[in-house]
Amino acid sequence: MLLGPGVNIYRTPLNGRNFEYMGEDPFLASTLVVPYIHGIQNNGVAACVKHYALNNQEHWRGHINVEVSDRALHEIYLPAFKAAVQEGKAWSIMGAYNKFRGEHCCHNDILLNDILKNRWNFDGVVISDWGGTHDVTEAIYNGLDIEMGTPSHDNLPKRLAYNNNFLAKPFLDKIVNGEVDESILNDKVRRILRLMYRTSLDKNRPFGSINNQAHLDTAYNVATEGIVLLQNNNDFLPIDVSTKMTIAVIGENATKSMTIGGGSSELKVANEISPLEGLQKQYANAEIMHSAGYTSDDNDKRNSELKIEALSIAEKADVVLFFGGLNKNHSQDSEGADRQHYNLPYNQDELIEAIAKINKNIAVVLISGNAVSMPWQSKVKSIVQGWYLGSEAGHALASVLSGEVNPSGKLPFSFPKKLSDNAAHFYGELSYPGNGETQYYKEDILVGYRWHDTKNIDPLFAFGHGLSYTTFKQYDIKTDKKSYQVGDTINVSSTLKNIGNSEGAEVVQVYVGKVNSKINRAVKELKGFKKVNLIPGETKKIDLKLDVDNLAFYDESISDWKIEKGDYIIYVGNASDAIAKEIKITIQ
Repeated sequence: MLLGPGVNIYRTPLNGRNFEYMGEDPFLASTLVVPYIHGIQNNGVAACVKHYALNNQEHWRGHINVEVSDRALHEIYLPAFKAAVQEGKAWSIMGAYNKFRGEHCCHNDILLNDILKNRWNFDGVVISDWGGTHDVTEAIYNGLDIEMGTPSHDNLPKRLAYNNNFLAKPFLDKIVNGEVDESILNDKVRRILRLMYRTSLDKNRPFGSINNQAHLDTAYNVATEGIVLLQNNNDFLPIDVSTKMTIAVIGENATKSMTIGGGSSELKVANEISPLEGLQKQYANAEIMHSAGYTSDDNDKRNSELKIEALSIAEKADVVLFFGGLNKNHSQDSEGADRQHYNLPYNQDELIEAIAKINKNIAVVLISGNAVSMPWQSKVKSIVQGWYLGSEAGHALASVLSGEVNPSGKLPFSFPKKLSDNAAHFYGELSYPGNGETQYYKEDILVGYRWHDTKNIDPLFAFGHGLSYTTFKQYDIKTDKKSYQVGDTINVSSTLKNIGNSEGAEVVQVYVGKVNSKINRAVKELKGFKKVNLIPGETKKIDLKLDVDNLAFYDESISDWKIEKGDYIIYVGNASDAIAKEIKITIQ
């Protein structure tokens, strides 16, 4: 069993585990999770989709009780799990640590019995997160199948022997005493056996392989396609490899390993290429100088020394490449703790400002899984979102910075200018992180770009944003009809042309919004996207199909989905804030 993928929604940039998840939009996460599961399970390994559900912060994760409307639950926080079960056919689900409406999610009657097993007909196994089980009766009756890592009681040693787990001897005693019907046990056993026959006992299960060239090639391709070019003033990037120059590479993240750390996302790789190594190989003609510039040890004296060293080499360099961001340390993109603030740690903001005063040719490469504030944005020429890219990180980043690969990644979440521009934080502590016992999702369905659009709050960088080294023109955008019925398919077409000088890929994005809705809605919601690669001068017609049924909202008065009739707007563009055309249609 692979303990992933994670599909919790990006609600706040402070969540320590956002880097493991698939962004702020339920349609995006639902689309990405299905082939992910198929790829895992086609190899005879069970995907374990996590953390079900509403595990959107690490702070107080073991006990915080989440209160959220049914509508937000079904429209925002559950769709990716539903797609994982009904389309992905996931073989296992992991319960979350937190509570929902007073019950821990690892044994939550509403989430596990009512929604997952009854409504969605999930036939797989529910496992607890490690130590996520808290009560024998709820564990027995509220949908949990496998209990993992229950913590100790006060009078027993840590990491109880299995017999003392809630679903072990206490469960057995209740069965033997006639307090629990054997049918409850049989259902759990049936699900576990089904999992065994789908994996280890499947005679057709293929053999695997480890660390071969195909793995490295895939790691490189995934990394290069995911890198996002956020800003590129005066076409500063790419930097020509044939030019003899001096490059100052500044930042601890140029050399720090990112496959280790971060909690249970830690990887044990055979090798990890650092950004500095990648640049040294890519820029053989250049003189490359490196200074850490800062240390994540938070040593003030050492940081002062490193700053002086960094400024010294920046002053001599033709180009400065600053590798900063977060780093999977505790409280910096890591399981078990949220970030303490929105700005860059370890005095990086001040260091970037100081470098920019003595060298204007600076590009900032952010290594992080979260949005960060950028008070220095106007003082640097280029900004690249570099994520945590795995074994081939250095090669992938060097390929993009040099132009060997044209960046084509798009942001899966919004970057607010300041933390209070984020919906969860706008409503204060009761919304995030809560009062120590309970938190209330006061923004309801207005998560991410839905909030920015609806409240007219400009983001720093918008959901779906990502630049290219070439230029695309999108035109002849239309729908096949102007009026549709429930059950119809809306065909949206456009023509995309590469009018620049480089081969590249663009992502056509389609959003839909309701005109004069009788209920509270976001201005628009993502309903379709397609990534298209074009050589210079090439033109392609793009077709995207949207199901009218997917325009439904969750009606709490009937506890079901409902389509509101009337006029809608189809928004077509290449980011949530970059719409090329709006088309009005009607749902009869």
